[in-house]
Amino acid sequence: MNRYAVRWMEPVPELSAAWDDPAWSGIPDLSLDHFRPEGSSHRPRTRARLVHSPAGIRGIFDVQDQFVRSIRTNYMDQVWKDSCVEFFMQPKPGAGYFNLEMNAGGAHLCLYIEDPIRVGDGFKKFTRLPPEIGQRIQVKSSMPSVIDPEITEPARWQINFFAPFAVLENYVGLLGNVRGRQWRGNFYKCADEGSHPHWGSWSEVDVFDFHTPRCFGAIDFE
Repeated sequence: MNRYAVRWMEPVPELSAAWDDPAWSGIPDLSLDHFRPEGSSHRPRTRARLVHSPAGIRGIFDVQDQFVRSIRTNYMDQVWKDSCVEFFMQPKPGAGYFNLEMNAGGAHLCLYIEDPIRVGDGFKKFTRLPPEIGQRIQVKSSMPSVIDPEITEPARWQINFFAPFAVLENYVGLLGNVRGRQWRGNFYKCADEGSHPHWGSWSEVDVFDFHTPRCFGAIDFE
């Protein structure tokens, strides 16, 4: 099983802090090295880092990409169809998980999924986080909000985010002090409707579906 250790940090880096900013110095990173064979030959190098504070989880993705396109700009738009990175997190064993999906322009969506069996255009049991809750998750991209036409040459972009524990607690109950706790989760890179679609992950998924909690890795809070 893949494992990642989340460092404690207070205060956490500002949302404007880039991957190479001193604020992130010494924080270990993870790599999204597993790509599904259903995708194209484009496999962008994608890394992520997490830290945590009493208030929540602070993360950053760094993507060395190409064929970047991002046209969806609203909360809960279908951002996975654009150049996109995703962080799925399951705070408690046996409970549901959250899928935080963010496109290269900085738009995001978040659901709380308790039963990921596919039903129509959704899942057997899930809740869309309403704007007054889901938009408390802060997301900042290094790219413009709209990237169209597609960037065809190599391009590096980054997504910064902060997910407050208070947002998650609306669905899983009080989390308390997470230091020393273990969550489960996964990190993904995709571009479903790009010219070179691809589906990469940190912890390998054994079917062509990111919504596979049995394949989540371990996220240990130091």
